[in-house]
Amino acid sequence: MSKKRSTSKKVEIRPLTMDAYEDLASAMSAAYPEWAGGMWRRETIAKLVQLFPAGQLGAFVNGRLAGAALTIIVDIDKLGFDHTYLKATGNYSFSTHDPNGNVLYGIEVFVHPEFRGMRLGRRLYEARKELCEHLNLRSVMFGGRIPNYYKYADKLTPKQYIAKVRNKTIHDPVLSFQLSNDFHVMRLLKGYMPNDVDSLEYATLMEWDNIYHDDREMGSWGRSVRLGLVQWQMRNYNGIDGLFEHLDFFLQVVSGYGSDFAVFPELFNAPLMAMYDDQSEAQAIRSLAEHTIPIRDFMIRAAVKYNVNIVSGSMPLLENGVLYNMGFLCRRDGSWERYEKVHITPNEKLAWGIQGGRQVRVFDTDCGKVGVVICYDCEFPELVRLLALQGMQILFIPFLTDTQNAFSRVRLCAMARAVENECFVAIAGSVGNLPKVRNMDIQYAQSAVFTPCDFAFPATGIKGEATTNTEMVLVVDVDLGLLKDLHYRGSVQNLIDRREDIYTLKLNADN
Repeated sequence: MSKKRSTSKKVEIRPLTMDAYEDLASAMSAAYPEWAGGMWRRETIAKLVQLFPAGQLGAFVNGRLAGAALTIIVDIDKLGFDHTYLKATGNYSFSTHDPNGNVLYGIEVFVHPEFRGMRLGRRLYEARKELCEHLNLRSVMFGGRIPNYYKYADKLTPKQYIAKVRNKTIHDPVLSFQLSNDFHVMRLLKGYMPNDVDSLEYATLMEWDNIYHDDREMGSWGRSVRLGLVQWQMRNYNGIDGLFEHLDFFLQVVSGYGSDFAVFPELFNAPLMAMYDDQSEAQAIRSLAEHTIPIRDFMIRAAVKYNVNIVSGSMPLLENGVLYNMGFLCRRDGSWERYEKVHITPNEKLAWGIQGGRQVRVFDTDCGKVGVVICYDCEFPELVRLLALQGMQILFIPFLTDTQNAFSRVRLCAMARAVENECFVAIAGSVGNLPKVRNMDIQYAQSAVFTPCDFAFPATGIKGEATTNTEMVLVVDVDLGLLKDLHYRGSVQNLIDRREDIYTLKLNADN
């Protein structure tokens, strides 16, 4: 039997180098087949890369450049709001680039048609926003074309056209996209882009405000991270395709709310064991393990498709005759890594013969350093402390509990881990009943996000929580900058005040 080859694609947003110029020229030519303004020449791109290397961003798919965003920094007070493209770029000399300016100014963005549908344009826009925040600039600005305006010019003024696009009664491929990415129209520009006949040389001056901007040297602020926790309903599915259908639905929902992470519970795929109700408990979970790699591959592709990092909960995996309880961190750039349940409950050992893993590590993501421990693991403070010492900022705990007693153990321990390790903790569990699955018959859960307890955080240490025993998605924002402030200026400083002269904690050398 032949094995299907993985169709996952690795997506990266990173600064351009001149090695990618041929791909850049090809992508731009394909993106603007009828554009009379000409292509970016090699010497022009080289000058931009030399002037402002961090501002020239490429979207790479499996190593091939599929799109780009080019930017400079300008002093908008000198440039003025009423300007043309030639004035903004210094007639393509980029003499307007000012490292001490106050606005990140976009001069180009495009995506090769072959790669459209992968949300690369959105990712390039998000990368610009992050660069703006990192440089402590006032905003991101650019002049945006309105290429469908020529169709309505005989009956609508530019102002009326913009209003109808904003109200979604007219779709403009450029302006509609920019509005959906949190940019707003500052003013109408006349004669902005030479030879732009579709826009009749009109453009909209678009702006995205950096709410973190501070005219003073900024302190230890950080970006907000949005967590989407799926409180999963255990139900019988029509095979693995039915499971995929529900996974896809929830990933669409979480992505639609702009979440950076989608988190699923421990053993969320257990309903598939209903197909093996004629087998013993130990045999059924080994049959379930045969679905783990296909589910992993589905999530790897979905992470890229929906632009969200996925914490896959956990699933059984049989390796060399040993059964593990483990899961996958599927990043939205197409990469993935594995995490393992280290501490196995007596019931898991007795009913299923699961053995504990050995991996104890944090993972780098585009939203900071994260750790994942599975259910019972959170009841061992030494394990989570080892992750905190590796710089963990967010701890994810996929869990599975049948009774309120078991749930209380997970919840209370998770809250303690947030306080003692100065981190955010997100727990995600399953609800409902499985009448045809032995040892998985009932579920009790209330997914939640917990915080440290200090003035910048909720007094209860609870940032958000789901309704108990109800299928739903919990969406919560957490501010990583608060953790750094807590670490150095908190009322108490748990990590700094450890008495290493009396006790120490370390990971064994073979790990």
